[in-house]
Amino acid sequence: MSTMDELKTAVENGKKKVAVPLVEQALQEGIPAQTILDDALIGAMDIVGDKFSKNEIFVPEMLVAARTMSACTEVLKPYLAEGGSEPVGIGMIATVQGDMHDIGKNLVRLMLEGKGFEMADLGVDVPAETIVTYIQEHPETKLICLSALLTTTMPALEDAVKAIKDAGLDEGRVIFVGGAPVTQEFADKIGADYYTDDAGSCAAKAAEVFEERGF
Repeated sequence: MSTMDELKTAVENGKKKVAVPLVEQALQEGIPAQTILDDALIGAMDIVGDKFSKNEIFVPEMLVAARTMSACTEVLKPYLAEGGSEPVGIGMIATVQGDMHDIGKNLVRLMLEGKGFEMADLGVDVPAETIVTYIQEHPETKLICLSALLTTTMPALEDAVKAIKDAGLDEGRVIFVGGAPVTQEFADKIGADYYTDDAGSCAAKAAEVFEERGF
């Protein structure tokens, strides 16, 4: 088995202690950092996301694989920067005000990073004004991901989307929403661009949208 195949398998299985040295080995073999990212790391996470969508694996396995992928990406970052590698897209993610849940948000961020997005994580219990200010200060942000994990914080999700739109910051950007109580109907009602029901679907849809729109 080649180093790249071994690396892909290690990431898919969440074996960080095996995967990180394999990234270094692949670099020593002269394999370009971008190729390692695209073929081994993102390739592995595509498989993981597909398995998760089919209920062949569950959140713990997916989280371990995503963390492994993230550790491998850290090794690659200096090499990707040298090569002038551009992220697929630049985005931000937050759990809305009043909600302290972060496991789902963290998983979505890791899966998006696995697709090649550069994500800023604003954390949990984030007021709408903070989200608006962040986007204003970082106009390169094109992907906005917001989550509410409690029925009681769904109004805060609506407030956040409204604040973004009222500030005129939705133009040329896409707003994704998700979380346990969120539905497609609710996403349509509050004016979000996209709703997905799991992390893998969110990452796949975001990559598809960015390619289609040429962001």
